[in-house]
Amino acid sequence: MNELEQCKLCPIECKVNRNTTTGRCQAGNQIKIGLYSLHYDEEPCISGKNGSGTVFFSNCNLKCKYCQNYKISCENKGKEITIQELADIFLELQNKKANNINLVTAVPYIIHVIEAIKIAKQKGLEIPIIYNTSGYENIETLKKLNGYIDIYLPDFKYYDNNLAYKLSDIKDYREITQNAIKEMYQQVGKNKYDKNGMIKKGIIIRHLILPNNIENSKNVLKWIKENMPEDITISLMAQYFPTYKSHEIAEINRKLTKEEYKEVEKYLYELKIENGYIQDLEENEEKYVPNF
Repeated sequence: MNELEQCKLCPIECKVNRNTTTGRCQAGNQIKIGLYSLHYDEEPCISGKNGSGTVFFSNCNLKCKYCQNYKISCENKGKEITIQELADIFLELQNKKANNINLVTAVPYIIHVIEAIKIAKQKGLEIPIIYNTSGYENIETLKKLNGYIDIYLPDFKYYDNNLAYKLSDIKDYREITQNAIKEMYQQVGKNKYDKNGMIKKGIIIRHLILPNNIENSKNVLKWIKENMPEDITISLMAQYFPTYKSHEIAEINRKLTKEEYKEVEKYLYELKIENGYIQDLEENEEKYVPNF
C-alpha cells in the first residue's frame, strides 16, 4: 500500500513509513481493532432495535485528554487483523441483523477499510456503512471514501482552536473540521430514512458539550446554522465525564451540569435548527429525544 510509505491520510501528515515505524496515531501497516459488537447506544435512527454493527479501531490521531475510549485510541490496545478478516466481521455483523456497519475512528486504516468493503460487498454486504469520526479529516482522504460510505457521523468538538490545542494538541481543528463536514455533506446529501425511521444515507453532526466551555458549544452550533443547509441534522450530547487525563485540567475535571446543558439547549432552540437529537439528563440518565 503506497499510501502507507509516506502517510498523509490525516491532516497531521506525519509522512512516516508505516511499514517500519509509526506516527502520531501509532498505527502500523496492519489493521488493529479494539472490539466489534452490536451497539445500542447510538442515536435511535442508527441503533434502532437491532443495534449498530460497530467496529472500534485502535489508535487515533487526536489523543483527546478526556477520551472515553482511551485504552483503544491512545494506549494502542487491540488485535491486529487482516483485510479479509475485517470483511468477514462486516458480514458477521450483517448476519446478526445489525442495522449498519459503524466504523469508529477508522482514518489510519482507510486504505485497508476500502478493500475490506469491496470484498464484503462482493460477498453480499448490503447494509449502510457509517464513518464515525472526530471530524478532523483530510479532504483528499475523504474523497477516497466517496461511494463507499453511506452515512457520515462526524464530531464537531471545538470552535475554539485554543481549546483544541489544550485538550487535543491540535492547532487547526476548527478550519479542518469545517471543510471536512462540507465535503461529507457534498458526498451524501440530505438524510434518507427507511419506513422504520432508520437512516440509510446522510450525515449527523455530533457535538459533545464540555464543562466550563459553553461558548465553544454555542459557536459550534452557530457555525452549523450559518454554513450548512437547513436540513442538516445534529446530535447534542451531554454524556461527558472526566476520564483519562482530564484530571490534569481543572476546567474539565467534573461532569457537565444540568444548567450548562440547558443553556446550550436553549441556544439551540433560538437558532431554530430543526433536525436532530438532544439528551434528557433527568435522573442522571442520558437518552435521545428526537425532533427537538
